[in-house]
Amino acid sequence: MNWWHQKWKRRAFLGSLPFAALGLAVAEAKYVEPEWLKVTHLKLNKGPNPFKVVHLTDIHYKGNRAYLEKVVEKINTLEADYVLFTGDLIEEASYLEEAVDILESIKPPIIAVAGNHDHWSGATMPQFRKKFASIGAAWLEDQAVTLKGGKLTIYGDSCLRRPSLQPTGEGTEILLMHYPGRVDFLKGMKYSLMLAGHSHGGQVRIPLYGPIVLPAGVGKYDLGLFETESGPLYVSAGIGWFYMNFRFNCRPEIALIEI
Repeated sequence: MNWWHQKWKRRAFLGSLPFAALGLAVAEAKYVEPEWLKVTHLKLNKGPNPFKVVHLTDIHYKGNRAYLEKVVEKINTLEADYVLFTGDLIEEASYLEEAVDILESIKPPIIAVAGNHDHWSGATMPQFRKKFASIGAAWLEDQAVTLKGGKLTIYGDSCLRRPSLQPTGEGTEILLMHYPGRVDFLKGMKYSLMLAGHSHGGQVRIPLYGPIVLPAGVGKYDLGLFETESGPLYVSAGIGWFYMNFRFNCRPEIALIEI
C-alpha cells in the first residue's frame, strides 16, 4: 500500500512540472521581461572612426515615466553621436508633451520619424515637429538631414507614400522608417543602413519557432539584422508594448550601432 502511495506521489510531482514551468514562464513574461532592458551592440564598420548611433523605437508611452527615464539614462551611458528614433512614441495625444520632455534629457541629438500609433494618437504631425524642435530634435517626414560636414546623411521616411528618398551614394547614408516591410519597395535604392521598428519582435517568441503573431507591415523582417538588396536592415524589438504588457524571449532593447 505504501509503495503504491509513494509511486503515485512521484508521478503526480513529475506531472506537475510542466505546469510549474509554464507558470514561471508566464510570470517572467508578465512581471520581469517587459522592462528588462538590453543593449544590442552591432559593429558594421571596421574602420578606425565609425559613427556611433543609438536606435530607439516603439516607446508607446502611456505615462510609465520611471521606465522611460531608465531608458534615457542607459542611452546616455553609450556615448553615441546621434539617437535615431523610428516611431510609435505615444498612444494618446495627451502624452506627447510629457514623453518629449523626458527625451529632452538624452544628451546626443535626436532624429525621429513617425509610427502608425503616432498618427492614430490624435496629435498632428505639426505638433510632433514643433515639440521635437523645442528640444533641438529633428522630426523628419520624407526629408533628409546632412551631418558631420556631409559625411553622414539621415533620411526619414514617413511611410505614407511611395518611397522617394533617393540616396546619393556619398558618405554614410542611413534610412529611418517605421515599417520594416518597406524595404521591399526600395527598388534601386541602396543605403549604408536602414533602421525600423513596428514588429516589437513579436513580443512573444517561442524558441525554435519564432514570433506567435506579428503586425501587418513587417513581412519577413521580424527582428534583428537582415541583408537586403537595399543594404543592411536592423529591426529592433523596441522598448514598449502594445495591447498586452507581455514579453517572452523578446526583451525590450536599444541598439548601439557603429557604422
